[in-house]
Amino acid sequence: MPESSSRFNLEVDFAIIGGGIFGCYSAVFLRSKGFKVALLEREPRIWQKASVVNQARLHFGYHYPRSIATAMLANEHRSRFREDHRDFINDTFTSYYGIDAFNSLTNSQQFVRFCERVGIPARIADRTDLFVGDRIEALFATEEYSFDPLLLRNHYTHRLDDLGVQVLTDVSISQVETVGDAWCIKARNADGDQISVSARAAVNATYSNLNAINRLFGVPELEVTHEISEIVLLSVEALFNVGLTVMDGPYMSIMPFGKTGLHSLSSVLYTHHSVCTHNDPVFMCQTQRLDCEPDRVRVCTTCPQKPKSNSVKMRRQMSLYVRDDVSVFEMGSLYTVKTKLKNSYIDDARPTNVSVLNSSPLFFCVFSGKINSIYEIERIQNYV
Repeated sequence: MPESSSRFNLEVDFAIIGGGIFGCYSAVFLRSKGFKVALLEREPRIWQKASVVNQARLHFGYHYPRSIATAMLANEHRSRFREDHRDFINDTFTSYYGIDAFNSLTNSQQFVRFCERVGIPARIADRTDLFVGDRIEALFATEEYSFDPLLLRNHYTHRLDDLGVQVLTDVSISQVETVGDAWCIKARNADGDQISVSARAAVNATYSNLNAINRLFGVPELEVTHEISEIVLLSVEALFNVGLTVMDGPYMSIMPFGKTGLHSLSSVLYTHHSVCTHNDPVFMCQTQRLDCEPDRVRVCTTCPQKPKSNSVKMRRQMSLYVRDDVSVFEMGSLYTVKTKLKNSYIDDARPTNVSVLNSSPLFFCVFSGKINSIYEIERIQNYV
């Protein structure tokens, strides 16, 4: 070890691995219950990947007519999430859902029955002033919000600091072992300092690299797939207080991106550039960047090896549904690796799993892609 490096030893109740929304909320919640908590993040700052690079949709359940369980879970927590994060939520726009007139997996009658079953409002609407009517079988005005990921990042950064959570960034875990009834986590930071964290329990909230962390702790892997995904940011004045999601199949969505004044554009066909069916994210671009490996995926948006943008294709698809006299200005794209369970292709489900994969010492694996499901993490306190 170089002479200039140092050694840090921490003893905590919980070690949270992963500094996205689920890791941050885990740390805030557990610290508020009196536990001593350390948060370990691979990047130089928290909240850099999927927690920022997404549609910023606060789901009410509309998106999942083929998975009642996912829809019900999203709807269950949305009111609480809105109340807890009111200052960071855009709830001043109308979210429209359109059923594509061709080859949709859900027709308008099925969508109405689905909304009634879940208990979410959907009323027939007419917006031919904005949308192309002959491509949409039926248009529904719904109630849905958008969260601002950047404002949320600032909020949780301050919450972690105020609560006294030990936040360790730019940290790479190299070894994990058990010592008595605790985990001993060995890591290094960017300065070469050696860090040892002793924790009575650990929470894996790393999302795309969850299996790499599970292996370090000697617990089972999850069967998942990974995609390099792109969100296009647009400035569309005519849609300032409007969002449109076209369902149900290989279609698109454009909606306000929190309180930024921009819109996010995504497409089932073109948002995902590369798909990996390994349990770890393995992509060709990693061969051109030595510090981005399957077990240590880095930030994609600023990577020089990120895929060529599909924005032209996405905007061409958007033009099938949004009138061509609506002016659109492209502002750039965000990229990240998205992860989902392998069996989700069956019904497009996006469940939230909080699994206990080791009992002594305790090890929890958190997996979810829906931000308003963060409260599922609170079940952890039942085990301690």
